[in-house]
Amino acid sequence: MKVIGIVPRGYCKGVVRAINIAKKNTPKDKPVYILGMIVHNQYIVQALQDKGIQTIDQKGKTRLELLDQIDDGCVIITAHGASDQVFIKAKEKGLDVIDASCLDVIKTHDLIKNKLNEGYDILYIGKDGHPESEGAISIDPKHIHLITKKDDFFQLDQSKKYVLTNQTTMSLYDVYDLCEYAKKHLKHVEIAKETCTATKIRQEAIHNIQDDVDVVFIVGDPRSNNTKKLASIASEKHEVYMIESVKDIQIDMLKHKQTAAVSSGASTPTYLTNQVIEYLKQFDYNDKNTYQKPIIDKQRILD
Repeated sequence: MKVIGIVPRGYCKGVVRAINIAKKNTPKDKPVYILGMIVHNQYIVQALQDKGIQTIDQKGKTRLELLDQIDDGCVIITAHGASDQVFIKAKEKGLDVIDASCLDVIKTHDLIKNKLNEGYDILYIGKDGHPESEGAISIDPKHIHLITKKDDFFQLDQSKKYVLTNQTTMSLYDVYDLCEYAKKHLKHVEIAKETCTATKIRQEAIHNIQDDVDVVFIVGDPRSNNTKKLASIASEKHEVYMIESVKDIQIDMLKHKQTAAVSSGASTPTYLTNQVIEYLKQFDYNDKNTYQKPIIDKQRILD
């Protein structure tokens, strides 16, 4: 099978930074916890667990609430960032705090704080319940408004001054659409789009996949927002499968397919994506000897 590896793909600088920080802080004389998934990829979470770093995560619970489960040791703030209240509470509990927040997320937080101090309300385009959105909105829930769809603009006070920004992993096309809509329907709004460069160029690469590709595989965790956005963009023109690893490839997905394109989310281990690419390259639907999938070496996940 002919395989096109979409470039760029995989790890962004924020994910690399977060994983390296975690690897450097494996437990020695005290327990080490991560407040939520360090990045949205279960393979990475498990690999760190194998090194003794415990992930504290529970659906529906905020970072502040998750802190109640940690009484001593060291806590790592994930790449998604957290509010000042989380840092304050952790230190009040006597925990050592290590900040692995993505620098692009910190930049957005600084923008929000500066604009709040200037008297603006903030409109934040993001995914409800996502940890990055949670961290941003909890800076000042009274003056920061989550925007998930166009109808949310109609709930706003038209007399106020607004700055519109966004979760860094959102679709740049969705953000553009909402920004244009805001400019038409709000009297006083400034636009400060914060889609990170890594997200932007990966989405553009997916948007530009050549027409003769028969099937697209996006490798990543289903909880990863940026991975889901890549799959969504690709699905506008192609047949798409979002998979976590080579194990998820079904033979029927490849029937009558001659050319496949492969990309991956910003939190997907390079090893897993390369394994998918190599498997597809040797695959021949008419030769059952090529159907056997390789074993995943968990020791290589953090490489």
